[in-house]
Amino acid sequence: MSHTTSSVPRISVVGAGPGGLTVAMLLAASGADVTLWEAHDRVGGRSRRIEIDGHGFDCGATFFMMPWVLDEITRACGYPLESLHHMDRLDPMYRLVFRGDLGDLTLDTTQDLQEMASRLDAVCPGDGQAFLAFMKENRHKLNAMTPVLRDAVRNPLDLVKLRNLGAAKYIKPWESVYDNLSKRFSDERVRLSMSFQSKYLGMSPFECPSIFTILPFIEYEDGVWHPQGGINSLLATLGRTCEELGVDVRTGSPVESVTYQGRRATGVVVDGVEHACDHVVLNADATWAMRHLIPEGLRPRGWSDAEIGKKRYSCSTWMSYMAIEGELDLPHHTICFSGDYRRNLQDITTDLKASEDPSMYFCNPVPIDPSMAPPGMSSLYCLIPTPNCRADVDWAAEGPRLREKIAEQLERLGISDIKDRIIGEKIISPDDWQADNIHLGATFNIAHNLG
Repeated sequence: MSHTTSSVPRISVVGAGPGGLTVAMLLAASGADVTLWEAHDRVGGRSRRIEIDGHGFDCGATFFMMPWVLDEITRACGYPLESLHHMDRLDPMYRLVFRGDLGDLTLDTTQDLQEMASRLDAVCPGDGQAFLAFMKENRHKLNAMTPVLRDAVRNPLDLVKLRNLGAAKYIKPWESVYDNLSKRFSDERVRLSMSFQSKYLGMSPFECPSIFTILPFIEYEDGVWHPQGGINSLLATLGRTCEELGVDVRTGSPVESVTYQGRRATGVVVDGVEHACDHVVLNADATWAMRHLIPEGLRPRGWSDAEIGKKRYSCSTWMSYMAIEGELDLPHHTICFSGDYRRNLQDITTDLKASEDPSMYFCNPVPIDPSMAPPGMSSLYCLIPTPNCRADVDWAAEGPRLREKIAEQLERLGISDIKDRIIGEKIISPDDWQADNIHLGATFNIAHNLG
């Protein structure tokens, strides 16, 4: 949608999350007059910084992968990524903890492929070699998929462009990630070790299309990284870079509406004041923005309010950010699987109820990054996957039970006194995500189905 009035286009970008920041940089570097609007008091969107008494936390994402992609963007704007922000490659990439009927197992993952194969063979003979074969196949798969991933795919016909035909054999909507991996790995824990990454899309590996086996491949191929200060700090760096490029960054400025002339966007309204522009880029939550910022008559086919209501959405998350007294003997990333992982996923994605035995993820960044807590202290981040707000769950009432489950899980990990060491805590529930303009609190938005 555009309305050109001068040789220098005026562009409003709505939302200063990772997408809004990078598009603002690219547009400003190309010579546009860019204003970046952000509802919160700092940039980052749902990946912004949370602070508790000097302790720093990423609000959302904590895994950073494929730094070369961001480097392409920053270099296009005249800033090599290495000159902007320091990053550490993690080893172990993360620790996986299994219990229950599958058998107890603690597995530290590494980007050293031969070492990782040895660790998997120790779990189940033959699965190590299967891992190396998986890496080889997915290296070809990602190479074939790259044109598709870099192109705009607006309809099925875009997938049959000549340059995309090499990817065709990998697009199997009928096959899930778990189905694909079950043909290769014998041990159920190894299968789950290579398929839990579907959670990055807010999906179950038993439903997530098999094309997304590229996610674990990317981790082992390119590594898992920690930006100094957290992902929030990296995004703050991008915000400052935007300003150096001439972007007018307006935080604490929620966009109330977009103005239109016919089918053309002509401005945004903030605090009751219209700000005219030639183009509007929306980087808010996709379905929230569609419902609240684009009139139904201007939306693409299939995006009426009624049709949005019928779409499948990802899970949500229940978050605890804990300021902890003393140090914690945990790796940077720890993923603890439910004792009944299938049941847990069914609760979240199908039955839409709070799981009795939830999976959990912990991030303990201070050992590698002391800047994220005062000296001698820790900042512990905990994420529990939950159903989205279509579930009839009273999250205020559910919170104390989940906090108790966290304490039980940490005790299994060797930390028995966590309740006595919490000096500050912030909770974000699915209801809070929804109140933050995330449709249904579905933190990964629409489910990534291909069928």
